[in-house]
Amino acid sequence: MYWGNLGEKICLLALISILSLGLLAGCAKKSVKGVEGAALPTEQIGETAVGPGEGMPGTAGVGMGETEIPGETMGIAAGLGETISEGRTSNPMHPIYFDFDRFNIRDDMKPIIEENALFLLDYPEIMIEIQGNCDERGTNEYNLALGERRAKGAQAYLVNLGVNPDRIDTVSFGEERPLDSGHNENAWAKNRRDDFVIIK
Repeated sequence: MYWGNLGEKICLLALISILSLGLLAGCAKKSVKGVEGAALPTEQIGETAVGPGEGMPGTAGVGMGETEIPGETMGIAAGLGETISEGRTSNPMHPIYFDFDRFNIRDDMKPIIEENALFLLDYPEIMIEIQGNCDERGTNEYNLALGERRAKGAQAYLVNLGVNPDRIDTVSFGEERPLDSGHNENAWAKNRRDDFVIIK
């Protein structure tokens, strides 16, 4: 009778151990859903932590040892902002363009500035300067004021989307820094813009 109870206890302990190991093995296969920049637990090596704009969190990696550390491939260390996407705007952001003598954000430009805001929210350490520009028509003083309104309008839009205003400087270049030196509507349309330039 004594040995029977001992045998049952040993079998029960063995069963509990096997189940515990199975649960631990199952935990090691969970996908990574941590905050960007957080260290990955050792049991999760081999799975990819997805950075901003790359798909759903927890997507399996291509293979063991190919773990992507968020912020390394798209961060400052990778030269983010050192290339120009369009105009004088730092990659991966894009400039926005304005109608003649207007400083309101056009409907077709709203998705672009919203993408810029998402990028800035994903990288809270980045500081930018919004550079307001105008075409050559009008006086220098008028165009400097119009460029400032364009830059301030874009800043307000980003702030409304949740970007900290302390991260955004504005400057107006008026008509002084045209991208296209032509004297026609195609050139003028390129020069009526806000550039988003990473400064830090």
